[in-house]
Amino acid sequence: MTRINGFIGRRNFLWLAGGSGLGVVATTVGGSLIKDTPETTIADVNSANPNPANPQQALTRLLAGNQRFVESKPQHPNQSRKRLQAVTQGQYPFATILGCADSRVPTEIIFDQGLGDLFVVRVAGNVASETAIGSLEYAASVLGSQLIVVLGHKRCGAVAAAIKNKPLPGKIGDVIEDIKPALAGVNLKSEKIQEVGVIANIQYQAEKLLKKSLILAKLVRLGKLKIVGAIYDIDTGKVSIIRE
Repeated sequence: MTRINGFIGRRNFLWLAGGSGLGVVATTVGGSLIKDTPETTIADVNSANPNPANPQQALTRLLAGNQRFVESKPQHPNQSRKRLQAVTQGQYPFATILGCADSRVPTEIIFDQGLGDLFVVRVAGNVASETAIGSLEYAASVLGSQLIVVLGHKRCGAVAAAIKNKPLPGKIGDVIEDIKPALAGVNLKSEKIQEVGVIANIQYQAEKLLKKSLILAKLVRLGKLKIVGAIYDIDTGKVSIIRE
C-alpha cells in the first residue's frame, strides 16, 4: 500500500471503496484500521516524496531564501514554465508554513521560493484552527514535508485586537478568541506588549499543534517532523527563529 511517513494514500482509499462500496471504507476506517493506527490519513497521493528534505535542511533553505529577499538578491527559483509543467504530476513541498493572512507577508516571496516548494496555510493571527491543523497534517503525513514553521509577524492586527479585548462582529471574534489564551501569561502593561504578544501567540499556536494533533505529535516523536516558531519583521523583511 502507498504510504508516506506511514500513512495511507488515495489509491488505497479508492481500492478500499472499489471492493464493497463506501460501507467497507467506513467500516475499515472506523474500525480496526483506526483502532490499530489512530493517526491513519486517507488523502490524495500516489508515491512517496522522491527528494525529501530533513528539518534542518528545510530550515536552512528557507532562511537562505529569506536572506536573499532581505538583500534584494532574489533568485526566483522554480518559477519557470518547465517547473509549472513538472508540478502538475504531483507536489513535494520541502517545508510547510502556518502563517498570518496579512497581505504584507507573502510567504513564497519573503522566502524566495517557487512553485511546489512550500505548502502554505494562512489565516489571520496564524491561528492553529481545526481546519488549519488538518491541512498541516496532510502536508506532513501525506506529502512528506518534515518542517512546519509557525510564522507570525510584528504589528499583527489580530494579536493587537486580542490585546484590546473588545467585542468584535461576526466570525472575526472567533479568530481573536483563538489568540487570547496565548496572552494569559503576558504583562499587558509592558511597553513592548505588541511584540511580546506576537511572540507569545507564535509559541502558543506551535504548542497547540502538538496538543491537538495526534498525527503531528507522533511524527515529531519519531523524528520525522520538526515544528519551529518564527517572526517576520515587516520593516526589514527579515525572518527570525524564536522557537526550535
